[in-house]
Amino acid sequence: MLGIRLGLNEYLEECCRVIHDLPFTDIQALSYDLFTAWQAGRFVFVCGNGGAGSTAGHFAEDLLKSTLDPKDYLNNQAKRLKVMSLSENTSAILAWANDEGFERVFVEQLKNFASPGDILIAMSGSGNSKNVLNAVEWANQHQLTTWGLTGYDGGELQTLASRNLHIPVTDMGITQSMHLMVFHWILDDLHSRINLKGRYSTVSAKLEPKLESNQNSNVVQGVE
Repeated sequence: MLGIRLGLNEYLEECCRVIHDLPFTDIQALSYDLFTAWQAGRFVFVCGNGGAGSTAGHFAEDLLKSTLDPKDYLNNQAKRLKVMSLSENTSAILAWANDEGFERVFVEQLKNFASPGDILIAMSGSGNSKNVLNAVEWANQHQLTTWGLTGYDGGELQTLASRNLHIPVTDMGITQSMHLMVFHWILDDLHSRINLKGRYSTVSAKLEPKLESNQNSNVVQGVE
């Protein structure tokens, strides 16, 4: 909790530093993976605990609705992104937590819904949340693409997930704020690509990743 010892100006300066150092290539690769999931009709699952759980629900809701062009809201033929937050099904979470333990609440839902080729976006600021790790481990074993979104040193999730978006800051609030900010850019990027708007205004343009980089970007498998 950096705000305990930092004044507002110093805190915001730290936020600006973290933004400057974000791994651009990884962010853009996640967006492109979501686009390919939309193309292929794959499911996208999102999970996290606490604030990350709230972000999971927020991102899933945005992807469900705001990837659509408003003119297609009533178009029953419009192709939609299939997305589900595993942090939102209160009854299922309570049932599994009560009967089998909280570490099972995400993975058991995946067993009902997930198929090879789907995507799991797993958020854990510490990278060490056991229920998140269990979901990623199962997803890896069943041919899902797994994304780990972390802060601090990345924890176990950074090595367990097949792809990563790591925010290297030792503050949970800033980590979660960065994840949410990144998600909003990804939403805009997906909307423009799916609906052929802005820099993706032609069919050929939307089919290739448009990558910007900074000195802290990592090359992700499949994206150069």
